[in-house]
Amino acid sequence: MDNLTVFTEFLLMDVTGSRELQVLQGMLFLVIYLGALTGNLLTVTVIVTDTRLHSPMYFFISNVALLDLGSISVVVPRAIVNSMTGRKTISLPECVAQILLYLLFVEVEFALLVVMSYDRYVAICHPLHYRLIITPSLCSQATAGSWASGLVYSAVHTGALFRLPFTKTNVIQQYFCEIPQILRISSSDVQLSEFVVIVVSVCIVLICFKFMFVSYVNIFSTVLKMHSVEARNKAISTCTPQLAILLLFLISGSVPLFSPIANKSSLRNLLTAMFYSMVPPLVNPIIYCLRNREINAALQKCSRDILKS
Repeated sequence: MDNLTVFTEFLLMDVTGSRELQVLQGMLFLVIYLGALTGNLLTVTVIVTDTRLHSPMYFFISNVALLDLGSISVVVPRAIVNSMTGRKTISLPECVAQILLYLLFVEVEFALLVVMSYDRYVAICHPLHYRLIITPSLCSQATAGSWASGLVYSAVHTGALFRLPFTKTNVIQQYFCEIPQILRISSSDVQLSEFVVIVVSVCIVLICFKFMFVSYVNIFSTVLKMHSVEARNKAISTCTPQLAILLLFLISGSVPLFSPIANKSSLRNLLTAMFYSMVPPLVNPIIYCLRNREINAALQKCSRDILKS
């Protein structure tokens, strides 16, 4: 089975048996993708063009926006094409590439969220030393380190997942190459090695989560001690969006980990996958625009400039 072709089943309301529902699913995916594309590109554009946002915090935010765009682009465009054309197959090399890139973008984003929590900790708890600690060189090194860790993790994870030929059915009960579904059709040796990788990953995540938890506890302790209401509100406006995105990231990431692996098509299975693969890239720009005062003000200024021109 070296030249195995993996078949992707479309799951929404037995959509494989209805051409109209396939097109409807494709249109829904297209709307979600265009929304995520617009929101993330707008976030990056505003940060790049507005000189007031040229700071380490917004540098990391723009990187997260690009990573969100990358993670959803790995999955959704192919699903849209499959829905519109009625195709139900994806080749093994494409499946490997899909999982490799998706893991890469997700892991790098998580690493940057850890870095961003430290950035906010220094900015709020040690403001006088902020420019001495959070330097452009440190930002570049942190970003490069995040990408390096993402490359190593995604390569190891994908290698462990595809190191042996599949021994079971080649039907995936999902609209993309989902890791739990790949495990379902893999041999017991692959499942054991994947289990080891997942255990190590969870341990690393828990260590990072402890670091972020301590950072945000110190942040909000410092904020509560501030006498100036304006300073307190400004500090909260820069922290709450990152905290909300972190919580959304952790919740969406735990969904495939703790959800039972589906053996047949179901609407619940489809909606679960849509939640963790599409919702964060779509919602994150909205969180930043609504909760971050500087980005909100920059967007309003940009809108006024467009209307004037």
